[in-house]
Amino acid sequence: MTTPPPLSFFARVGVAFAAFFRTLGNGELAQQVSVTLEGTAPAPTAPPSLPAPEREKPAAPTKPAAPARSEALTLLAALQREARFVDFLQETLSEYTDAQIGAVARDLHRDCGSVLQRMFALKSVVDKEEGEPVDLPAGFDAGRYQLTGKVQGEPPFKGRLVHHGWEATKCDVPAWTGAAASSRVVAPAEVEL
Repeated sequence: MTTPPPLSFFARVGVAFAAFFRTLGNGELAQQVSVTLEGTAPAPTAPPSLPAPEREKPAAPTKPAAPARSEALTLLAALQREARFVDFLQETLSEYTDAQIGAVARDLHRDCGSVLQRMFALKSVVDKEEGEPVDLPAGFDAGRYQLTGKVQGEPPFKGRLVHHGWEATKCDVPAWTGAAASSRVVAPAEVEL
């Protein structure tokens, strides 16, 4: 016996409504549901008439299917939807004046920044101004600091902050729920009727 695939969100809503109305009219079923929800339901057993070798083993839990879309594409789609980021980068700018490009860039900068802050809540890795001294102890995290210039010897190091770095304090990229056929669509074609 194979395990059926997991139900979609809308299918689960339908099951919940059906269970709600059936338990209202059936006291025995309501008791079974109550025991199941409390987590005290006895494990189902095979009928006693079946010999032991013929009883089915419980199915191993199935691993949820991987999303059909990369989070990177979901982020790119959000930047396009909210800031027209892809449109700007795909546009040939040679036809526009610097003033026209600057006017668009200001809105693009604001709207892209808003998307990044909402999804990642970015903050500086080092809370210092550029140019200030920085001491790196022995065993410093090389993932948080990139050494440039003349790197010689072993830590501790004394240096000057060139860039404060960025780190995400969260990663809240929305889950994508579209069809597999449109999993690589960054922005759908718009059709006016």
